[in-house]
Amino acid sequence: MKNRNIFNDYLDYLKIDKKYSQNTILSYQSNLEHYYNFVKGEIFVSKKEILQFIETLHKEGKSSRTLAHYITVLKEFYKYLEREGINKENPSIYLEQPKLKKSLPHVLSEEEITKLLDIPLRSPYDYRNKAMLEVLYSSGLRISELLDTMVYDVNLEACTIKVMGKGSKERIVPLGDYAVAALTIYMYDYRPSLLKKEKNDFLFLNCRGKRMSRQAFFKIVKQLAIEKGMKTDFSPHTLRHSFATHLLKYGADLRSIQELLGHASLATTQIYTHVANEQRKEDYKKTHPHGN
Repeated sequence: MKNRNIFNDYLDYLKIDKKYSQNTILSYQSNLEHYYNFVKGEIFVSKKEILQFIETLHKEGKSSRTLAHYITVLKEFYKYLEREGINKENPSIYLEQPKLKKSLPHVLSEEEITKLLDIPLRSPYDYRNKAMLEVLYSSGLRISELLDTMVYDVNLEACTIKVMGKGSKERIVPLGDYAVAALTIYMYDYRPSLLKKEKNDFLFLNCRGKRMSRQAFFKIVKQLAIEKGMKTDFSPHTLRHSFATHLLKYGADLRSIQELLGHASLATTQIYTHVANEQRKEDYKKTHPHGN
């Protein structure tokens, strides 16, 4: 029980002191619960036990990225125990991260975006889905940011949306005409009917009048892609990548894109220059007579 309390205190530390987002805290909690069960509640272990845990994950077929996340979580947890004087030695200090293959984020072409956003509007749910996708592509929001948006965060007159990003950093993001038009119709004509008997201010609601979940929205996007015969494998986050890449393509300043995306570092945003370069190569190959 004592060790369980240490885990709970650490999760509170992530929330209060580190100000991690709810999604990040849940991912840390999930990894730590897995580890806690493996070590049978005994967190004061040697490096050998931790390596055995990592090896078990590897045998289970976990990807290098997933292993890297587990290692990061354990390193931060044991660093916290050492700093708080709970554990005198840090058994994770010499753990090495697996080498990750750098892959460029996948983006949709402008034609694919147009196809995806061309949603037949027959029900309140269609208008909701249309508004969600238009806002994502217009603003480049993270999925969590979109789903956490409140009605009062939207300023239709100013064509902006207020976002609470990572690290509780607030930013104001502009919305394009298509997004504003879709939001206006959804908010005034269809959102009230989705509320049912619920009372909440979340902008996007599910069929029970509650906040839309990540899983539910992912299913919606995948179903729309299937209905339109789109074979491209993508997730809702692909719209964020597409937003940034298309802005860069048409001359937007990299620093402006960084601010719109809410990136803490410009280095994170610079990956889109590589994506844009790859797309230019593909366009060259497809259109130049001697491209291939």
